[in-house]
Amino acid sequence: MLLQVDHLTLKFGGLVANNDVSMRVEEGKITGLIGPNGAGKTTFFNSISGVYKPTSGTITFLGKRIDGLQPYQINQMGMSRTYQVINLFRKMTVVENVMVGMHPHMKQGFFASAFKTKAERREEKECYERAYDLLDFVGLKHRAFEEAGSLSYGQQRHLEIVRGLASDPKLILLDEPAAGMNSKEKEELKALLGRIIDRGVSILIIEHDMKLMMGVADYLYVLNYGKLLAEGTASEVQSNPEVIKAYLGGDE
Repeated sequence: MLLQVDHLTLKFGGLVANNDVSMRVEEGKITGLIGPNGAGKTTFFNSISGVYKPTSGTITFLGKRIDGLQPYQINQMGMSRTYQVINLFRKMTVVENVMVGMHPHMKQGFFASAFKTKAERREEKECYERAYDLLDFVGLKHRAFEEAGSLSYGQQRHLEIVRGLASDPKLILLDEPAAGMNSKEKEELKALLGRIIDRGVSILIIEHDMKLMMGVADYLYVLNYGKLLAEGTASEVQSNPEVIKAYLGGDE
């Protein structure tokens, strides 16, 4: 078990954003988190990635408790994430954006960077080479020295995922990676998710595109009003009357 969340509750004053949510994420799997708008999905991501500290409950990653740790500490342990809104450094080059994701694991400090020591130059060269490999992984190597803002929307989404992979995670959290994509870009994303799994990185994904989720997720959890409504395989969730009611607002 890669990630284990038990009875997680997060309150903002009188508002209960997540209410007694439990989840398991297995290694080598794509685990999906779905639910209507406002169900608490991104809030849940924020809790397990260290942005918020849960009011109660436990979060265990790679066998260690992480609830209460800072985001950079969780990232260093092997968990990375993307966000709903594309958050690239648009004026920096594509390869520089990837290298930003490597920063938490770089060993050379301020002194080495300021004086360009031999060790710092060697580490920078290694980072460049790894960044190129990652860009080649998503077909963006030929755009390495262009500004990130010059990429198409779908390419920017892929670049953000690559930046998440740059820290060499065991688990990557993807928050609506297909948002705004056309059908062709979604098919490319679907293929990329498969390659990420083949690379040895497990995935926990939030997505509103049900066709995509039903096609890629090994197991699904459904949130509604901050509570866990259902869980199961794609076919089990798809035929669950409570899930249908939550999405369509009526009986099956």
